[in-house]
Amino acid sequence: MIVDASVAVKWVVFEDGSEQALDLLGRDLAAPTIWLAEASNALRTKCARGEISEDEASEFALDLADAPVAPLALKDLLPVAMRMALDLKHATYDCFYLAAALRKDTKLVTADRRLLTKAAAHPYLAGRAIMLGGCPEVIPQPRAARRARLRPDGGSPGTARRSGAR
Repeated sequence: MIVDASVAVKWVVFEDGSEQALDLLGRDLAAPTIWLAEASNALRTKCARGEISEDEASEFALDLADAPVAPLALKDLLPVAMRMALDLKHATYDCFYLAAALRKDTKLVTADRRLLTKAAAHPYLAGRAIMLGGCPEVIPQPRAARRARLRPDGGSPGTARRSGAR
């Protein structure tokens, strides 16, 4: 299963969809290597908005770097991602996730409604991307077990709080 940065951020910052995102941690996950840069930028943006502190942004970025996500090289995905970006008239960095889902013959799980809508309207991408929470085969696990899976060393990730709380 491919996950994008919109899902990964929900592993460390509790917001709408975090429970569903954490439920994915027991799955075989992969993502184009750009995911960590995008997720880290989202954390920086949340910090700039006052949703999380600078220390939390740094700590959460390190937690994400330890997440059990198999990296997929951008170079291998580039031709397909670029074609998709041109076809969909959508950002290339988002299309890397769709290209990865095609390459791995799996689904992309995203919380990005705009990307999902564009993919759903495309003839060969329809059904390839699904909204976070739309994975019926995911069996919910206790919160402590999900959080522990984020750090393969068994360490506890940072104590995230609901986005927007100060």
